Amino acid sequence: MPSFDCLGFTGIKWIFIHFSLSKDTNCSEIILIQEIVKDGFHRDLLVRVKLGTNVEKSQTCNVLIKYHLPMGLYVDPYELASLQEHNVTEAMIIQDTVDLEAPDYLSEEFDVFVYAKSDSQCSDCFRTILPIHCRYHQPEEKEEKAFVVVKNPELLVSCYNDFPSLNCWKQSETEAPCSVRNKRICQWNNMKYKSVNQNVMLQVPVGLRVHCLLVCVMTLLITVLCSGLILRAVFKHGHFSL
Repeated sequence: MPSFDCLGFTGIKWIFIHFSLSKDTNCSEIILIQEIVKDGFHRDLLVRVKLGTNVEKSQTCNVLIKYHLPMGLYVDPYELASLQEHNVTEAMIIQDTVDLEAPDYLSEEFDVFVYAKSDSQCSDCFRTILPIHCRYHQPEEKEEKAFVVVKNPELLVSCYNDFPSLNCWKQSETEAPCSVRNKRICQWNNMKYKSVNQNVMLQVPVGLRVHCLLVCVMTLLITVLCSGLILRAVFKHGHFSL
């Protein structure tokens, strides 16, 4: 199978599979690749989509990726606003508020719309980057790690014209905002696609219950020490007037 090194994913090559449905040779499969980069609690979710159409046809299409994030993850709306301002990522959280401080067991699942952009390195490809953050988990008895699974997203495509290659994989029609800036509702086609790596699993560091007492005592001592140093500096260098 030919590979698509121009997509630039580390260690991952595009898999481009051609096959026919009912003798229709125009039905080239839609490919989706997702990859997690960075370590710790702050990650980036990289997504690329290959529509399998020629460049002229793909330029008339818009691609929307709908993620259903589990309780162990969240997206920072303030970070998204900054990325949108700098034309890096266009995404919309389908929830009124997001508690950035809530731990895993007190948070809720929610949906995110991510609008992909044309990939300059590939003629019929779209790409996007979604920054995601891991929530703190309850301490465990033995394991020092927990796993959070990001399920495969829904792929929504809207084109100005109908193409045989896309009609092959159309599952249903759904409504969603046209874009982040244009909140008007548009009609999108929910597409079936080939996922190169099924779901994405993140490993999150977790504390041990046996360390709870030590952590609490050390936190209290450090708090008292720092408070004392601050008060000392205030009385030594501060100017007071009655």
